Formats: sequence, structure tokens, C-alpha cells
Amino acid sequence: MSRRYVPAVLGLVAGALVALPAPAAHAATVQVPCSVPDLVAAINAANSSPGPDTLQLARGCTYELTAPDPVSPGNGLPVITGEMTIDGRGATIGRDRRGTKVPRFRILFVGPTGNLTLTHTTISGGFATDCPAFPDPPGLACGGGISNAGTMRVSRSRFTGNTSSSELYAQGGAIDNPGTGSVSETVVSGNRVIYGGTAVGGIAAGAGIANDGPLTVTRSRLTGNTASVTPDTDSIAFGAGIISFAETTVENTVFSGNRSHAPGGIARAAVANGIPEPGRLTVTGGAISDNTSNAPHGDAQGGGIANNALMTVSKVKISGNRVVAEKGTARGAGIRVGPFGTLQLTDSHITGNTADAPNGTAQGGGLDNPDGGNLTATRNKILRNTVTAKNGTAQGGGLYHGGGTTGLGTTTLEGNTVTHNRAGDGGGIFKASGTLTLNGDVVRENRPNNCSPAGSVPGCTG
Repeated sequence: MSRRYVPAVLGLVAGALVALPAPAAHAATVQVPCSVPDLVAAINAANSSPGPDTLQLARGCTYELTAPDPVSPGNGLPVITGEMTIDGRGATIGRDRRGTKVPRFRILFVGPTGNLTLTHTTISGGFATDCPAFPDPPGLACGGGISNAGTMRVSRSRFTGNTSSSELYAQGGAIDNPGTGSVSETVVSGNRVIYGGTAVGGIAAGAGIANDGPLTVTRSRLTGNTASVTPDTDSIAFGAGIISFAETTVENTVFSGNRSHAPGGIARAAVANGIPEPGRLTVTGGAISDNTSNAPHGDAQGGGIANNALMTVSKVKISGNRVVAEKGTARGAGIRVGPFGTLQLTDSHITGNTADAPNGTAQGGGLDNPDGGNLTATRNKILRNTVTAKNGTAQGGGLYHGGGTTGLGTTTLEGNTVTHNRAGDGGGIFKASGTLTLNGDVVRENRPNNCSPAGSVPGCTG
């Protein structure tokens, strides 16, 4: 070959090499020994990998974290920035709570570029001291177990004993989701969200899960979680099970034994829709049972559900929930609709809920729509709910309705059964103002009466 052809041939070869497609990134599976340094190294390697990786943890191991990540000290493990699956295979990742000198940190943070699938893993003992997705203003605390600002899929896992605590605003005792997330077949139990400050107007929201979404929760259990605030600071504890600030879908999930506690403040519901923002909270199937909102000399608003935005509830058992406010106001033991709330309730059972306010005011044992919200209830069973207030006012055993300050609040009932409810007045329904319509509903056998004041509800007698 003559020398003058060499550059041309090399050019053709180089062009061919450039044109070749890059080899596809292959998923890697890594066995992680029962060692925290090995887990840290595996996460760092997966973050650097061009493709998705699966980290298989040692079966039955407890990865006990005693110090935060040096790069991101709000977290126990390195920030998830790549795509990975952590398959716990029954392992636990937890913060060591035995040592008094162990600092506080959450377990996991999924950064904006992160994509985490977490399965068959227990996350325990995390303690959030910051809010990485919302760093301003400082002093917020979000997601004691996990905070997700990227993409997160949790399945067949457990979150237990995690805490988010702040002297300003705390949310997401176990899980905080400002990214895109899903939680399925998972138990979220015994987690806490705490406002521990002394200033007026603090907030503790979402002891189990706080969502700035979107988020889907399916076939899971949220039990025994607690939202609490410093007494007598006029602060709000709400969403002991879940608080929704964005599009949230909940399917076939159980909320039970959750508690919101706010002495001298506002305690609000196991399942709560936050402030009026775009996005609907949809709850289908499952149960919301035996939850409590307790606000001595304050306001207890919604034991099972409190809605102040857009919400749809269908085929849900809402039973045994309580709102308690000695020397205060207890409203909506089963469901409360706030002044900006719109709720569509269908084919559900609202049974055995109790509103109790000794020396105070109790209203709406089953349903409460007192402040100008909009409630449409179709084909529901509203049975055996109770409103009591020794030395106080007790109204609306099945339903309390008021139009609010504008008088524009509406409640439309169609095909419901309202029976065997009890209150001091309006054992079935108490209407204070606004518009309330019955259409083919059965309202009977309530004590001491079915509807009050007499004649206020067309179509209701006795």
C-alpha cells in the first residue's frame, strides 16, 4: 500500500469506530456482606455505575448505623444519586439507638437524580434533623426513615420507630415524598412527627407518611403512628397516618391506632388532606379504624379523615375513630370536611365513631361539614355514631352540617342509611345553616331524634 492511502484508510477506520454504538450498560447484582462499610461502599459504587444495580443485603442482618454520612450528615447512608434496587432479603437498616452519644440522622435520602427500589427491608430508628428537598427556611425536618426527592418504589418493607422533629415545622416521621413515589405491601408503624418548639403556630404533619407527591400507597398498613405538638402553643398536629399536600392515591390500605395530640391546639385526623392545593387525595377500599385526635382545651377536627382540599373516598370502612377535646371542641369523629374541602363519599361504612367534649362542644359523630365545605355522600351506611359532651353541647350523631360564615356550604345525601346514631340533639342529623339535601335516604331510629331543628331538613321527620 502506498503511503498516500494510509491517512484515508485510517480515517475510514476511525469513522467506523465512531459510528459503532456504545455497549449497553448491564445491570449488576452485588452481594453486600453484613457490614455497614460494605453497604456504604456498595451504594457509592451503584451511584457511579452507568446502569441499574441490585444490592442484595445479607439475610437477617442488622446494618446498625452509628454515625452519619460524612458528605451528607443529615443522612446515615450516602445520598442515592443513581439507579439501584436495595433488596433487603429481611435485613434491617437502622440507627443505633442504644448509645446516648449517637447523633440524629435519617436513614436514606434519594436525591433528585436518584431512582431507588427498596424491597424486603426494615428501616428503623431514623431521626430527621433537616429537610434536604426544602432547605429554606432552615429548621425544617422531613422524613425520619427516608426522604425522596427523586423516584422511589417501596415494597414489602417495614418502617418502624422513625422520627421527624423540629422546633419550627416537622413532617414525615417515617417517609417524606416530595418526589415521585409508591409504597406497596408495606407496614409503617410506631413512627413519630413532633413539633417541639415554644413559638405559637408550629406544625407536626404526617407521622407515617407526608406527601408532596405524586404518591401511590397500595395494600399497606399504617398503624400506631403519632403526631404531637408542644402543649398550649396553638399548634397543629395532623395526619398521624398520612398527610397529603399533592396528588395522592391510597388503595386497599389500613390506617389504625394512629394518634394526633395537640393540647390547647388543633389535632386533626389519621388521614388528612393538607392546605388547598392542586391534587386530589383518593382513598379506595381498606379501612380507617380506631384512630384518635385528642386536643384538651383545643380543637379536635376529624378522627379518621380531615379534608380541606379535593378528596374522593370509596368503599372504605371508617369505624371506631374518636375526637376528644375536654373543655374544647370535638368535631367529625369519622370524617370532617373543612371550609375549602370538597369530598365525594360513596359506598362506604361510617360506623361506631365518637365525638366527645366534656364541658365543651361536640358535633358530627359520623360526618361533619360545619364551615362551608361541600360534601356529596352516596350509598353509604352511617350507623351507631355517637356525640357526647357532659355539661356541654352535643349535636349531630350521624351528621352535622353548617354553611360556615358565608352560608354557602352544601351537603347532598343520596341513597344513604343514617340509623342508630346518638347525640344530645339531632341524633341522626343536625343542620345549623347552609344547604342540606336528602334524596332517597333512610334516616330513622336515631336518638333522641332523627333531624334537628325540627323542619330544617326537608324529607326528614321524627
